[in-house]
Amino acid sequence: MAMPLRQSIRVGTYLFEQKLRKREKFPLIVELEPLFACNLKCEGCGKIQHPAGILKQRMPVAQAVGAVLESGAPMVSIAGGEPLMHPQIDEIVRQLVAKRKYVFLCTNALLMRKKLEKFTPSPYFAFAVHIDGLRERHDESVAKEGVFDEAVEAIKEAKRQGFRVTTNSTFFNTDTPQTIIEVLNFLNDDLKVDEMMISPAYAYEKAPDQEHFLGVEQTRELFKKAFSGGNRARWRLNHSPLFLDFLEGKADFPCTAWAIPNYSLFGWQRPCYLMSDGYVPTYRELVEETDWSKYGRGRDERCANCMAHCGYEPTAVLATMGSLKESLRAVRETVQGNRG
Repeated sequence: MAMPLRQSIRVGTYLFEQKLRKREKFPLIVELEPLFACNLKCEGCGKIQHPAGILKQRMPVAQAVGAVLESGAPMVSIAGGEPLMHPQIDEIVRQLVAKRKYVFLCTNALLMRKKLEKFTPSPYFAFAVHIDGLRERHDESVAKEGVFDEAVEAIKEAKRQGFRVTTNSTFFNTDTPQTIIEVLNFLNDDLKVDEMMISPAYAYEKAPDQEHFLGVEQTRELFKKAFSGGNRARWRLNHSPLFLDFLEGKADFPCTAWAIPNYSLFGWQRPCYLMSDGYVPTYRELVEETDWSKYGRGRDERCANCMAHCGYEPTAVLATMGSLKESLRAVRETVQGNRG
């Protein structure tokens, strides 16, 4: 796990505080969507399917920052849509960083080089660039040529200017262990990004492409093979060891979607950013008025093939905190990752 040591300590302290307070449900990271508009039309995404009037809306800065502060989460992932299209995205980031929140700004990187001057490098801030494969594969997934090359140049420039840069890669049933190995080797060894996040594609109901999502057994077999030969230990993956165990079928967990809640223009979305069963105005209402026992594999047919990080990474983190052996394992891998 390549999470910076300072961030690991902050998150660990936060989790310990929740345990002392005997809180059963609490947020680990908020998925903040200050807009739904995007400059790409990716086949695996359904956000831009909203009506034109909704796509024109931009969340006010105070509302965005207030939602994160209300939740109390130590980390926030700003997505959308394409957040760099938000005219005040730099101010949202600045205010969250000032509150010592760890901010990951998710982007397809098309606007990144033009917008870099609006941001300041900080240990609390990172760009999270979406990369789904090498040039041909990535450009096909986003339905536009040249996006991969622009993302690569944006990453290089951001790194040159001192920014932390992470990546987020989603894999489909058209991927093979070799295509996963190739893109993660490139990101890890050639681009030398700070951290990499990976996720099996979930059958997002509004996505235009419904044919290429992974099933549970496909996911386990895919990652088991991709992780073999020492790759898992070598790559700077931004995941807990238990979540990586989960991906390759060595462990199984229930879903804890309440730990990575989604806040958008519509409010707090239940149960998670991949499913929409209504919205509530406060995080407290989301936690207390949602029947969480209805969701997860084996409970809701929509969740049958889901192994996404938004539901299962927090479960793995909580399981780690509850085990001395796993806690020591996570610390060891964090230290090794920071040395690397």
